[in-house]
Amino acid sequence: MLWIRGLIFTALVPLVIGAWIPSIVDPFRRIQHGAWNAGWALVAAGAATYLVCLVRFLASGGTPAIFFTRAVRALIGEEPHTLVQGWLYRVTRNPMYVGVVTAVFGQAIVFASQPIAVYGAALWFFFHLTVVLLEEPHLRELHGASYDEYCRRVPRWLLTLG
Repeated sequence: MLWIRGLIFTALVPLVIGAWIPSIVDPFRRIQHGAWNAGWALVAAGAATYLVCLVRFLASGGTPAIFFTRAVRALIGEEPHTLVQGWLYRVTRNPMYVGVVTAVFGQAIVFASQPIAVYGAALWFFFHLTVVLLEEPHLRELHGASYDEYCRRVPRWLLTLG
């Protein structure tokens, strides 16, 4: 049942945010050829990143459903009780968000689409606010010192500035 909830979550959240909305943002997009095809590597890397992380969440006994979606947990599941670490979570505390944004920017390249690129930047900013204002305080409250230690070891995104 957990796997089914993980798939439902994937269809309702990352696929909508990472695939359907870009098609709405630029309904006249057309695949470009030549060097623009390099964008497919980003789309594939972003999708693979998300899928690896989904498996990690499912193996930890939960889905990527954010804590404030508990009202629909029967449909999309609930976050694991333990902090998900390891694998890609050693490089960034938020690899799923990185994966989705990477896939969106890959589409911006494939379609040579400025509207999708702008959407990707806005999406990253929205994710950043979600992480900083909602997720991190929740995880800090839930996991305490172990989360603080994890934050000291692993950057929020891919790079640590300063």
